[in-house]
Amino acid sequence: GKVSRPIPTMLNYKTHVDKESMFNTPPVLPIFSALQTLKYYKELGGVEAIQRLNKAKADLLYGEIDSNPFFKGTVTCKDDRSVMNICFVMNDGKEALEDEFAKYAASKGVVGIKGHRSVGGFRASCYNALPLESVQALVDCMREFAAAH
Repeated sequence: GKVSRPIPTMLNYKTHVDKESMFNTPPVLPIFSALQTLKYYKELGGVEAIQRLNKAKADLLYGEIDSNPFFKGTVTCKDDRSVMNICFVMNDGKEALEDEFAKYAASKGVVGIKGHRSVGGFRASCYNALPLESVQALVDCMREFAAAH
């Protein structure tokens, strides 16, 4: 059939046929990266296994935030908490230790957890590819820091 609206050149199959080639170079690296990521997810057991792993990571970190007297979550309603981006701050009266904790965590190899510059605190991004061991390393830092103070 006929199309009633213009089709972008790179999406028009006639362009490819007329040129006897691809009109544009496909983004090979992103396609390859996506393939490798999907293979990895399949090896882990698929979407259900990743969902279980992500829940385990979130449960581990939220459990520490809720029980450690040095930290508190920024979202108190458990139903509203993110599984991917877990935000927390120093507990009331401990705010002055924020920079010290960030430096301590970095010294233990836990980096990239600084919260947004306008909000402060910390944000642990627990994306699909992050292993449970990385979350455990953060939890260990939180426990060690609290024990040392």
